[in-house]
Amino acid sequence: MEGYRHAHTHAHDNPHPHPHPHPHSHGDGHRHASRPHSHVAADKVDAAMETSREGMRTLWISLAVLAVTALLQAVTVGLSGSVALLGDTVHNAADALTAVPLGIAFVLGRRAANRRYTYGYGRSEDLAGIVIVATIAASAVAAGYVAVDRLLHPREVTHLGAVCAAALIGFAGNEWVARYRIRTGRRIGSAALVADGLHARTDGFTSLAVLLGAGGAALGWPAADPLVGLLIASAILLVLRDAAREVCRRLMDSVDPALVETAEAALRAVDGVLGTGQVRMRWIGHTLRAETDIVVAPHLTVVQAHELAVAAEHALIHAVPRLTAATVHTDHPPLDHRTAEAQFPASQGPAPAPGG
Repeated sequence: MEGYRHAHTHAHDNPHPHPHPHPHSHGDGHRHASRPHSHVAADKVDAAMETSREGMRTLWISLAVLAVTALLQAVTVGLSGSVALLGDTVHNAADALTAVPLGIAFVLGRRAANRRYTYGYGRSEDLAGIVIVATIAASAVAAGYVAVDRLLHPREVTHLGAVCAAALIGFAGNEWVARYRIRTGRRIGSAALVADGLHARTDGFTSLAVLLGAGGAALGWPAADPLVGLLIASAILLVLRDAAREVCRRLMDSVDPALVETAEAALRAVDGVLGTGQVRMRWIGHTLRAETDIVVAPHLTVVQAHELAVAAEHALIHAVPRLTAATVHTDHPPLDHRTAEAQFPASQGPAPAPGG
């Protein structure tokens, strides 16, 4: 932006809930202690650590549920030879295995920022999302291949009662895991965990489709089972599209526009802020970081502008959920020559150019 500019960054990466003054350094070498303030953002950093623990807990519990589900279905596949159930079992096994890259990402996300990774390791979760998308794609290809092979080489499906029971078990296990992962993912701001939950939900509905294959086989139509297998593969492709879109948006620093509107409203409500510029946000793991410009009166001193930046930063952290750090740039409206001469007499040196 044009004119006088002051940047204030206040990233609360050292959690401590008690209020106390902080010294701040500026580019002109001036240091001073800002007014004491409560560390709301520090509380959010503590909450971010808790969300990592909550994410890990969700992963391991859902992994156990899906592993048991897949094991029961695998035994039934061996007995019955059902291709539709095999595709559903591959689903469940792949969904369980996606807990591994997510778990690694959650562990990495706890590591502190350093001079190489100055924003920390939160982006590892986005990389895990890519692995999950690749796993979903691989399971779709595997299920489709086996279904096509069974259409070309028919085989009788036996133990239809066990196949139906395994299908219902698959639906129940996947739907429970889906609800658990989606709920936790949205609460902690994890796009990868939400994508994983959507995958599990689709697996649940495809488990019900296995019943159609078993019903067709019971009626003497052996092609019903592999056709349902192809239907399951198609359903995986649909969830692949949704999961890939969610992960790609996060990789492109996409945020909910409502968060930007909330931030702009919070800045405009700060006493002394004459206007706002662009508000930029991005997710780093489970937490948000923001950078914004505010317009202040041109007669403010550096100290006054700094205090106003602190107030604006606090307003943002109070208003925007999961925001733990903000950089606030201060600027003033453009000055015409007459106003500049009145505010900057010749004895004080040359007046700045309009807008400069």
